[in-house]
Amino acid sequence: MTKILVTGGLGFIGSNFIRFMLNKYPDYSIINLDKVGYCGNPENVGKFRNDSRYKLIRGNICDPLLVDQLVSEVDYVVNFAAESHVDKSFHSPLEFTKTNVLGAHNIVESVRKHKNVKKLLHIGTDEVYGSLSETCPSSNETDLLRPRNPYSSTKASADLVMQAYHVSYGVPVVISRSSNNFGPLQYPEKLIPMCVTNALLNQPIRIHGNGEYIRDWLYVEDNCAALDLILHKGKVGEIYNVGGGSEVSVINIAKIILSKLGKSESLITFVKNRPSQDQRYSLSSNKLKELGWEPKQSFENAISVTIDWYMKHQNWWLPIKQGCEDFNKHE
Repeated sequence: MTKILVTGGLGFIGSNFIRFMLNKYPDYSIINLDKVGYCGNPENVGKFRNDSRYKLIRGNICDPLLVDQLVSEVDYVVNFAAESHVDKSFHSPLEFTKTNVLGAHNIVESVRKHKNVKKLLHIGTDEVYGSLSETCPSSNETDLLRPRNPYSSTKASADLVMQAYHVSYGVPVVISRSSNNFGPLQYPEKLIPMCVTNALLNQPIRIHGNGEYIRDWLYVEDNCAALDLILHKGKVGEIYNVGGGSEVSVINIAKIILSKLGKSESLITFVKNRPSQDQRYSLSSNKLKELGWEPKQSFENAISVTIDWYMKHQNWWLPIKQGCEDFNKHE
């Protein structure tokens, strides 16, 4: 049986990946290492709670002894574990450095020591490329890294550590950098679930600045399929962009969601912009497409599916929102 260590597997993308892989591969087993933080929900993979192929370990990637033990037991490692909320990174940047850089370093060091791991897939982000103007071509994997906030700078740092370990020690690292994911199980602090859930509750939807900044939107299941392909067929030492090819501004995301829910745009409230707001992210996924990947879901269909999921699963998100008053910041 093929064994995978997934770190951060109770979060949004990680939990969708675990579900995707266990559903697709009956002969795979997964160890999920997660600190079970505020946005890590064991119910995200509750379907597999009693499945012998799945095991949850509560722990932190910043614990080198625990990481070392788990890495020694598996064939593959997929590192999702990260602090990812941009607004929080402005207030507690050191926590982002600890998890996103030092934690990632612990993982790649353990893989260096244990020769059993065939591949370490490190999950990156398009934000490391920095802000693009609307006339700039999409970012490709050889572009310079220009992170502009504490979150993206720690992710860029982790990428560089991973690449250095491949060059210096031959560690079988491969990196993915995806655009803005959305879909079921996304924590309500992020833009799309924040808009949907606030609209359903007739609460204000607060948008930074004028909301005209552009993001490339990727349905999470399409990303999971890309990660599956990169894990099995991606070349070690390489980086693969995973873009949805759907560039939509933040303000238009809010308007689309309100329209689909039959809600008034008067719910939109503009607030002070965040520091160093990036104007546009856009990815070229040509390198990954050469491996045979294409997104299956159109943005139109994926946003409808996502809205429908949140409408049908209020028991999942309503207790979260009731337990925290501030879900008006996103990304």
